[in-house]
Amino acid sequence: MPPTSHQSRLTPVRLHLIPLALLATSATFHAQAPIERKSPEADLPTLKVASRLVTLAVNAVDAHGAPVGGLEQKNFHLFEDGKPQTIRFFDRESATPLSIVLAVDGSESVLRNENLEKKAAERFVKTVVRPSLPTGEGDELDLMEFADDVTELVAFTADRKRIADGFDHLHRGDATALYDCVYLASQRLGQTSRANGRRRVLVLVTDGGDTVHGTHYDEAIEQAQRAGVTIYSLIVIPIYADAGRNTGGEHALIQMAEDTGGKYFYVEDAKDLGPALEKVSEDLRTQYVLGYYAPEATSKSRADGFRSLHIELTEPPNITLRYRTGYYGSK
Repeated sequence: MPPTSHQSRLTPVRLHLIPLALLATSATFHAQAPIERKSPEADLPTLKVASRLVTLAVNAVDAHGAPVGGLEQKNFHLFEDGKPQTIRFFDRESATPLSIVLAVDGSESVLRNENLEKKAAERFVKTVVRPSLPTGEGDELDLMEFADDVTELVAFTADRKRIADGFDHLHRGDATALYDCVYLASQRLGQTSRANGRRRVLVLVTDGGDTVHGTHYDEAIEQAQRAGVTIYSLIVIPIYADAGRNTGGEHALIQMAEDTGGKYFYVEDAKDLGPALEKVSEDLRTQYVLGYYAPEATSKSRADGFRSLHIELTEPPNITLRYRTGYYGSK
């Protein structure tokens, strides 16, 4: 049956490790494009602290893990490299827009019940993507899959129908280019607007086994930190007690989530994917966004430009905060 006019506009794009400037024109990519590998520092411009606001999403939970609402700017104290900073931007909970990359592992160990998985992902999109917000901007989502390589199925859009059609283009593969995906997804997120405290989020659905020897873990996490990306890892376990589980890959996914202020969830069965995505949606809806103008680098600043972040809460007591641990600024 010939494709409909809407389907004909869905052209999956294979992504390559190339400079960010070229990635902006991803619609013109071809599978034969040469692969050019550059360091994260070369691909993403560092934050120019003299004119740019550093923003970070913060989750606050009580002793039972329930989100804590109603906090005010005066409740937070923010430190960069141990020095107190003045908070200049503050938004409660879900008032700020989202740019999300939903990246799905196309390996055989993950894509087990494609119908269930597609329905779960469509519910997530319907719940989390808000086309219009009071700020005048809306949320947007980019759909990627990664197996032997990384493919952008749908570029950033708020069109839920177009995103849903993109799930029909998922295909199985033998390998898992996980770190390539984190690197490239972070590049794409790095292109999105920073206006109105926009949050950059990467949701990974994978079993954690990186089997393509391209990007290394350190390069992938650095690229995410340079772009200010929060990573949520949905770790698929084919058989929970299987001695062949890739625990090293699982630990890497957990570490990526913790270092970027995200969270991880285990998915033991295809039917568990929906509840896990709902938890991600709830987490995003209950965030606070803080912003400050970062100080100039000093002789004591790290040579690579990385700056550590720490947030304290004055009250109420017994509240746990989750946020990214640092960012890369100008040297």
